[in-house]
Amino acid sequence: QVQLVESGGDLVQAGGSLRLSCAASGRIGSIRTMGWYRQAPGKQRELVTVISSGGNTNYTDSVKDRFTISRDNGKNTVYLQMNSLKPEDTAVYYCNAVIRLSGFSRFNNYWGQGTQVTVSS
Repeated sequence: QVQLVESGGDLVQAGGSLRLSCAASGRIGSIRTMGWYRQAPGKQRELVTVISSGGNTNYTDSVKDRFTISRDNGKNTVYLQMNSLKPEDTAVYYCNAVIRLSGFSRFNNYWGQGTQVTVSS
């Protein structure tokens, strides 16, 4: 099938930076959108940012001008550069991708296992 493996989560001080990566592997035919969601303790999972196969991006308001999403289509990898981190950015960050398996026509939603980002004040 398909696996999404995230990396890059860490403990960082407020104002610092982190770069998350998520690599998709398996029987991949094509990938539509890739994105990042996050879930803070006691809160619902929320969309942070998405990027289309063509490079169009959308961000939630709270991270605009601080976070940048990018992707390497050749490596089936999506990145999240997070700058000027705030304590309220603390959450488990999940990678998401809409993928069509090789030999199939339907696209399905896949999730990574999550990576912890903790921002201390």
